[in-house]
Amino acid sequence: MNGRSGSSTLWCGGTGRPRWRAERGGATVFACVALVGLIAAALSIGQVGAVVVARHRAQAGADLAALAAAGALDGGVEAGCAAGEKVARRMGARISECRVDGWDATVTVTRNVPRGLFGARTVRAIARAGPVEEEE
Repeated sequence: MNGRSGSSTLWCGGTGRPRWRAERGGATVFACVALVGLIAAALSIGQVGAVVVARHRAQAGADLAALAAAGALDGGVEAGCAAGEKVARRMGARISECRVDGWDATVTVTRNVPRGLFGARTVRAIARAGPVEEEE
């Protein structure tokens, strides 16, 4: 006899061991690789979500800073921009530009977003506030 007994599909190359034993642990490796892929996908989605939330918070900060700047323009351009800066700082952002044209204040704010191992990203938002022009 050559070490085979029964069907040739049960034996692996005449080694005397069943074929299914040679594939032992394959499902475990596949499950581990699939789990790592799912974790990586979840982390990526979480990072994108964090950037989107930071962008929305920056826009809210810009809106409020522009309103504060426009509301304080009666004290001058410096007073308006200082009021906008104070509000932006309280919202966790910083003003990178403050322009005044008549009674309109345009404010650009930036906000840093930490992205874990990928460093940090800066998001930017612009808002304008001023009196409503009346149509005649």
